[in-house]
Amino acid sequence: MKKIEAIVRPEKLTDTIKGLKNIGITGFTVSQVVGRGKQKDTQGVYRGKNYNVTLHPKVKLEIVLSDYMVERTINSIVSCAQTGEDGDGKIYVYPILEAYNIRTGETDSDIDDLVKKEG
Repeated sequence: MKKIEAIVRPEKLTDTIKGLKNIGITGFTVSQVVGRGKQKDTQGVYRGKNYNVTLHPKVKLEIVLSDYMVERTINSIVSCAQTGEDGDGKIYVYPILEAYNIRTGETDSDIDDLVKKEG
């Protein structure tokens, strides 16, 4: 099993989720985050005063899936979230040693069972 963390622009979240659903990925976690990369600072205005925005709002998707779905999932995220500009985001892939179902307490070896049935 692998865990994919994808940090994307907030305005690309809906397209990215549609792309994931199209390849059968229905389980994921979404968090609002801020971060800093190569994207340039921008100017913000608060109560009539300008300020530098050095941390940019992003969205982080976390997906745990079987090894065979990793490449397909990465390709989907890139094609849906890419604008070609600095600040498009990053994708990280981590190994997952074990997963457990909280409801049953059992190991969750079929983490993406729906994908196997549909795919």
